[in-house]
Amino acid sequence: MNKEKLLLHSCCAPCAAYIAGKLAKDFILTLFFYNPNIQPKYEYTRRLSEIKRFAKAKGIGLIEAEYDAPDWFNRTVDHAADPEKGGRCGICFSKRLEKTARFAKENNFDIWGTTLTISPHKSASVINCIGKNLEDEYNIAFLESDFKKQDGFKKSMEIARVYDFYRQDYCGCLYSQIRK
Repeated sequence: MNKEKLLLHSCCAPCAAYIAGKLAKDFILTLFFYNPNIQPKYEYTRRLSEIKRFAKAKGIGLIEAEYDAPDWFNRTVDHAADPEKGGRCGICFSKRLEKTARFAKENNFDIWGTTLTISPHKSASVINCIGKNLEDEYNIAFLESDFKKQDGFKKSMEIARVYDFYRQDYCGCLYSQIRK
């Protein structure tokens, strides 16, 4: 059986570890780290370092896209006061998922997806809707998911403890950090 090549947008090692283990059985997996929302820069660097450590340990490909935080801020500045799961999150998901879809299409992946749906703080239906729209726009299959189901988030935290991953306490954007 020929496995499809999957590009998986990944926000951090704790989220990626469980999902990668689950998907590696069925796909040739490459992680895609594109997270211009993560602030401050040392937080971004710390999360990137952890996902690099995980990818290396598991022999999984990892692509680091550019860190274009200024563009992220330009897109979200008018939504600084939005609550978690509000309009700012949709803008953020759209930016990161569009970059992933475009990269997947331009680099001959068969399918793409994201780890974002593992978070209990993220709306899988919103993320999947964005993904399906981008599937149509870029003509490349999107892996719909809700990885938090069947204790996915709990399992990801157990794996994070085994690997001694740094586990952040906010999504990454300064607006959500200020509100916690």
